[in-house]
Amino acid sequence: MNQEYDVEYRRSRPLQQCVAEDERPREKAKAYGFGSLTLSELFALLIGSGAVGENVVELCQRILNEHDNKLYKIARLSINDLVRRYRGIGEVKAIEILAALELSRRYQLERFDDEYQVTTSKDAYDLLSAKMGALPHEEIWIVMLNRSKHVLGVERISSGGTSLAVGDLKMILKPAIEHLSDSIILAHNHPSDSVRPSMQDNELTKKVAAACRTMDMQLLDHIIVCRGGRYYSYNDNGAL
Repeated sequence: MNQEYDVEYRRSRPLQQCVAEDERPREKAKAYGFGSLTLSELFALLIGSGAVGENVVELCQRILNEHDNKLYKIARLSINDLVRRYRGIGEVKAIEILAALELSRRYQLERFDDEYQVTTSKDAYDLLSAKMGALPHEEIWIVMLNRSKHVLGVERISSGGTSLAVGDLKMILKPAIEHLSDSIILAHNHPSDSVRPSMQDNELTKKVAAACRTMDMQLLDHIIVCRGGRYYSYNDNGAL
């Protein structure tokens, strides 16, 4: 086969037959754009190389498979988790993976600017899930709103374990008073992704609603944030 024919032949061959395993995602992105890449191929661009006996795409696909192909589950891992579990993932690569996932989370938050208006429980969920949906532990947050239901601020109140975060009424109302809020939305996440409220959740809702009335403020809702678009709204369920 002469050189000229060989070049033309290589151009006509499928991409995966021309490029080494670890280089395929990069070449595919250059040729067809990032939208053409699978999740494992995008992931592979971050990691760069695999390990002995396992190319980078195979390594990334294994990581994804072990976490149900859900990036939020990978985001819940620590640097040490990634290094310990996966041969070929060192500390630097682990940091790069988690940094990229955090960058993605912050990218999602950019659409929630000062003009964002909350008129439905779905509006509140969209705002809150980007902040707390992927957390491996429970946290309590509040959304502070003005009279027109525009967001004045969103603040974390407390952070707890895998099943409980403590809600202190003084800590919940303090930022709302400082922002001169007309109303607030209370929220916490369930890392188990169960939308069912607990007895403690119900009790906290009652206490916060009563405290808000005392301060001439309204508790519009209490949202339990889960993954995959799933949430529980006390207001929607007539439980306020």
